Amino acid sequence: MTSAPAQSAAVPVSISIIIPTYKEAGHIGRLLWHLQAATGTDAALEILVADAQSPDATATEAQQAGARVIQCPHKGRATQLNFGASQATGDILYFLHADTYPPEGFVQDIRAAVAQGAGSGCYRLQFDHPSWFLKANAWFTRFGAEVFRFGDQSLFVRRTVFAQSGGYREDMIVFEDQEITRRLKQLAPFRVLPGYIVTSARKYRENGVVRLQGIYYLITAMYRLGMPQQRMVDAYRRLIRQDKV
Repeated sequence: MTSAPAQSAAVPVSISIIIPTYKEAGHIGRLLWHLQAATGTDAALEILVADAQSPDATATEAQQAGARVIQCPHKGRATQLNFGASQATGDILYFLHADTYPPEGFVQDIRAAVAQGAGSGCYRLQFDHPSWFLKANAWFTRFGAEVFRFGDQSLFVRRTVFAQSGGYREDMIVFEDQEITRRLKQLAPFRVLPGYIVTSARKYRENGVVRLQGIYYLITAMYRLGMPQQRMVDAYRRLIRQDKV
């Protein structure tokens, strides 16, 4: 039987964490300190903040917390993620939202999954909110079906697989996470890691838990019915109190 150290030595080990941001001052610093505490002095790790020229102190806060900040020419999560990937040096790309916290040992989890043959994957999801309704919704993220995939679960992918997929579709403003997952699964095994990533429920607090989840169900149905992106984006902007999309 091959030992764990030998397996680790046989696979790519360098990881680039790519975080898209827009107006995340007051939040991005906490995440970056969390990542540093969770990873220690890992020489094969880099953290890139792909900022969309935020008008607040997002970039300064990220730099002060030790991240490499790259300013993207255009705003949009898919565009920023692709731009970040183009600037990254890691053999494994790890896409992470600015308000989502991976568990201790996540770097080891990702390397182990790739060593075992995964081309891409994510974590199960938890919210930082006691709502039983959110807990019930998050419970389904343990399954592999695309319908249960969300960007808040994060996404790791081998650089070669990401390049082969063509990256995120930049014409998609919403559901770009689910769409790329479907294509990645066609290229290499996709693995849902057994641990949990914790994401902020701030948008649920601002919009109401049941109300916001109902809106997400509506927009998901629109996506499944093949409705144009602009109709989904219009519904999102009209119904959800936010200033990011």
